[in-house]
Amino acid sequence: MKIATWNVNSLKARLGHLRDWAGQAAPDVVLLQETKCQDDDFPRLELADWHLAIRGQKTYNGVAILSRLPIVSEIRQLPGDDGEARYIEASLANGLTVASIYVPMGQSVESDRFPFKLAFLDAVRQRARQLLADETPFVFGGDYNVAPEAADVFDVQQMEGQVLFHPEERRRFRQLLHLGLTDCYRALNPEPHRFSWWDYRAGAWPRDLGLRIDHLLASPAAADRLAASGIDKTPRGLDKPSDHTPVWCEVDY
Repeated sequence: MKIATWNVNSLKARLGHLRDWAGQAAPDVVLLQETKCQDDDFPRLELADWHLAIRGQKTYNGVAILSRLPIVSEIRQLPGDDGEARYIEASLANGLTVASIYVPMGQSVESDRFPFKLAFLDAVRQRARQLLADETPFVFGGDYNVAPEAADVFDVQQMEGQVLFHPEERRRFRQLLHLGLTDCYRALNPEPHRFSWWDYRAGAWPRDLGLRIDHLLASPAAADRLAASGIDKTPRGLDKPSDHTPVWCEVDY
């Protein structure tokens, strides 16, 4: 099965892009972030051929799971949830659990949103530990707003100590990997400077000044079945695109 994660930066604005891309790429599961719409406003009719798990919020945030497989159950928040729509988890009919995660950006290292970001990553790790203890195979996908390594940023010197590449958030990301999770893209793609996000400003896209901040992390049981992974840059080059592009993996489920 093919699992993709995509921060669409407004589902309403990017619905056409999503439907076109899904028709061409044929994912079985799509994990969406920054849908920016309330549950009642979610375009269920336009996505009627998908099973849906939705956690919406007006104007900001918002996560969703689109699945070709039936969704058996869902969890809509992490421990200590503060009400921001940043996490949704679904157990699928084939036994795999998937989650769509939108980690806070953190604004700046000096702001109070940065400790909030670190605490959110701690909560993600806590949930991963629970699923691992239950021996549940899972894939946690989303916009983590963390570039893990130097290979994941366009300019290390420029990004050093800044939000998205700060040592503390990178350490939190490594702690997820230390649990035994696999970064699906990096496991099969060692080449540096392959990005998933490009700022709208300063000509970042045409100059390829990006970051790899969107990730699919697989539990050991799921990673054992990892067959392929990649980043599809095509949607970023469309008219009125999201600043993110889809990241995908294939697992033999």
